[in-house]
Amino acid sequence: MTHPSRSGGQILVDALQVHGVDTAFGVPGESYLDVLDALHDSDIRFVINRQEGGAAFMAEAYGKLTGKPGICFVTRGPGATNASIGVHTAYQDSTPMILFIGQVGTDFMDREAFQEIDYRRMYGQMAKWVAQIDRAERIPEYMARAFQVATSGRPGPVVLALPEDMLVARAEVADTRRYQPTQGAPSAAQIEQLRTMLAQAKKPLLLLGGGTWTDAACADVQQFAEANALPVACAFRFQDLLDNEHPHYVGDVGIGINPKLATRVKEADVLIAFGPRLGEMTTSGYSLLQSPVPRQRLVHIHPDPEELGSVYQAELMIASGAPQAAAMLAAMEPVDASAWRHTVEEAKAELRAWQEQPPIFKDGTAPLDLWQMVQDLQAALPRDTIITNGAGNYATWAHRFWRYGAMRTQLAPTSGAMGYAVPAGVAAKIVRPERTVVTFAGDGEFMMTGQELATAVQYGAGVIFLVFNNGMFGTIRMHQEREYPGRVSGTQLHNPDFAALAKAYGGHGEAVETTAGFGPALERAIEFTRTHKLPALIELRYDGNLITPGATLDTIRRNAQVAKAG
Repeated sequence: MTHPSRSGGQILVDALQVHGVDTAFGVPGESYLDVLDALHDSDIRFVINRQEGGAAFMAEAYGKLTGKPGICFVTRGPGATNASIGVHTAYQDSTPMILFIGQVGTDFMDREAFQEIDYRRMYGQMAKWVAQIDRAERIPEYMARAFQVATSGRPGPVVLALPEDMLVARAEVADTRRYQPTQGAPSAAQIEQLRTMLAQAKKPLLLLGGGTWTDAACADVQQFAEANALPVACAFRFQDLLDNEHPHYVGDVGIGINPKLATRVKEADVLIAFGPRLGEMTTSGYSLLQSPVPRQRLVHIHPDPEELGSVYQAELMIASGAPQAAAMLAAMEPVDASAWRHTVEEAKAELRAWQEQPPIFKDGTAPLDLWQMVQDLQAALPRDTIITNGAGNYATWAHRFWRYGAMRTQLAPTSGAMGYAVPAGVAAKIVRPERTVVTFAGDGEFMMTGQELATAVQYGAGVIFLVFNNGMFGTIRMHQEREYPGRVSGTQLHNPDFAALAKAYGGHGEAVETTAGFGPALERAIEFTRTHKLPALIELRYDGNLITPGATLDTIRRNAQVAKAG
């Protein structure tokens, strides 16, 4: 039914509501004032960010957390370029997201007008679809397609440019139906082939990852693993697809992989890769699987047919969403698992050993034991706590030692984007206020988007931020010492007083330098967030020489010097 005449901005906001949008993130701009005006009378919560990179990260985190497209609004030119980091992350992480960009008016286009950019060219390789809406009456059509593209097949980001004159133009046009995500599903013959391959195995392994997962799909794949006695690993930064306390969970396959788990991946005779792209991080630089034809008999299940066979020629390729394939696997008649049933317990024991206190802390000389810090967190926080982190060596303390609970308890960028941790934590707490949210952030990481602490205060997001302060860009310094030992250049950091900074924003802040001091500080942070509904920050001041759980900078430097001398 055609509506009375509406402005383009009103038509767009009405379309957002048709498609079930409840929250949008962004930084305001004069280029989309009519949208802002329409949002004023809508039921959509518009979260005002402090920088477009933070807004895009929040929208991406929303998409990860809910499975619905994260919505972000930014202005033209500088706003769009700032937001590009979130679009790139959404693309590599297979996260549904829609970025709306205010654009110069169509009457000024192609003159390099103020802040003008051709967004089709700019975003062409980092989004599933990029378009510009030039006519107000076509907004419902473009919006329906944007939601459809963002959520169907392999989920990902869509970018829509909104010329300023189009948004104030009026049109009489009907709204569309709500979008319906579409996914492929396995055929019965493919499930039977998978079952045959599994029945012939001696050392099978199930590897989970990627997008399109739901609670039901996770439950179904758990049932499949239990029925067939399969050890289950999770791909890089998808560790929450199976409760890490589950007897069949054997660890994560990513950066800093447990060497014994890496051996199990390499020696598996049937590897069922359910969902992940099998990219560089998950395959340890394409070393765990041989390319293009793996030594393992590979079953690759992924929602995008174009991904299947793009790097690895699997013996069985299934284009399917996670819920569709998981349901059929759960219903599959189990095979005789007697040949490998013992491997589940063995691999679980290897994981427990891998998660024990690292030798660098066992002598008790380090004032702040980061391993014990994680143990204190695990003991004090509920199982459904959401952990967010960005990129950096500090994230190892979450990836290796934290035991993730239910689905969507981990928000982290597989793209390796620094600056993700803080916005993701704030978005998670805004979207799931009943959940405990803890953010792991390095000092370099925090300084990239730490201003979103102001957003947390404004919206009453009681996130607990842990800032790992070692005075350096630690990951780069580690590589620097390995390649150019003793020649420190460009990796030193002079940091502010993070605890004082948190207080300046209106939250709680304190610094911890000892193991004994962390537990009480955590209790105070928990109580503050619970009582005041505001963020709390704990600055962890520790020896930067302790660069990873398994190595110090001194050791890395000495080994590199010996290698170069030899």
